[in-house]
Amino acid sequence: MRADLTFTIDPDDAKDFDDALSFMEQEDGTYLIGVHIADVTHYVPIGSDIDREAYELGTSTYLVDRVLPMLPERLCNDLCSLRPHEDKLCMSVVFTIGRDARVLKHKVCRTVIHSDYRLTYHQAQALLDGGEGDAELIHALHELNFLAKTMRRQRMAHGALDIEQEQTHFTLDEHGHPTDIWFETMTDANHLIEEFMLLANRTVATQVGLTGKEFVYRVHDKPDAMKMAALERFKHRVGERLPAATIELLTIRAMAKAVYSTHNIGHYGLAFDYYTHFTSPIRRYPDMMVHRLVARYILGERGKTMDIDLEEACDHCSAMEQAAAMAERDSVKDYQMLWLQDHINEEFDGIITGVTDFGFFVNLNETHCEGLVPLRTLGLGEHWQYDERQFCLRSRASHRRYTLGDSVRVKLVRADLEMRQIDFELVE
Repeated sequence: MRADLTFTIDPDDAKDFDDALSFMEQEDGTYLIGVHIADVTHYVPIGSDIDREAYELGTSTYLVDRVLPMLPERLCNDLCSLRPHEDKLCMSVVFTIGRDARVLKHKVCRTVIHSDYRLTYHQAQALLDGGEGDAELIHALHELNFLAKTMRRQRMAHGALDIEQEQTHFTLDEHGHPTDIWFETMTDANHLIEEFMLLANRTVATQVGLTGKEFVYRVHDKPDAMKMAALERFKHRVGERLPAATIELLTIRAMAKAVYSTHNIGHYGLAFDYYTHFTSPIRRYPDMMVHRLVARYILGERGKTMDIDLEEACDHCSAMEQAAAMAERDSVKDYQMLWLQDHINEEFDGIITGVTDFGFFVNLNETHCEGLVPLRTLGLGEHWQYDERQFCLRSRASHRRYTLGDSVRVKLVRADLEMRQIDFELVE
């Protein structure tokens, strides 16, 4: 498929390009759209040293100042990466899609592509917003964006959750010290890529799932009914005062975590009956397992089989994913701490995001750093009552009340990197 218009869209600092899109309009008015995924397993034989090490790691880990890759750099940033103006091997799902975004047919196949453009999300969004560039590329982006928006609306109508979290970024000086904290929100360009990756993941999972063969699924259980009922009651009482980010955070906390499993229970958050991870084999080992199973089940290829228990492998990869996510969160918090240490005794505006019997947590509006206002600092001699059902602290003497979602102004008094503890004092 080297002659088809093909491009990648990734973050500004990305070096490993897992996925690319190709686009062609056909004479009957339909679109031929390819979702092309780096064919990592072509370079990583089953049971090889690289394969065993990738399995042990389970995933790449993205820290603030570095990436701990699952694969050697020669593979992830060079041979496998879908870099522009180079022929690359892919495992692809090629769709024929109508103008109403309905998939008319699809084909899973091995391909060779030649990416014409390496776009960042910002560059792609600028073209969608009217920027100048190659006319063929701009036309393709607009058509794909229209289809992606239609697919997204259809997903939401079927019960998918609309939860978006901002990505935290830091500007570092020459010594690696943070000088600024900034955030990236989802744009049309992000959603465009997201929808076609979801489509490929869902399509592959459904095709294999309907055969009943053992497979690696990405599953997401329904949330605890009591937690969700409590959340709905709380949102009904104080929801109008809560910012959208706080509601999203509370919803995430009430939900189960998505994991890998051979036992398919569907994906609650996406409202999909069948779902897998197929689109990021450079950075996720489960995607490599899926590619090997797809080669066997769909492409009919024969060769060495994986000498592992799939369910055991799913459990391992889920655990490694959680460990990586925790390391990434800790890395962000460490750099927030380093930034805050330069701002002791400064005042900030924030939102109460958690209430306990020992104080309440405040998330700062501008930097999203979260710290504690200890109960002991809320007025000498006052007796505070913690109301777990109302998510609030109230004083009998002064009738003051602090509850989830309240806007407050605080002063930073402590940022302890070793203890990972941030303390605020309330500014009355």
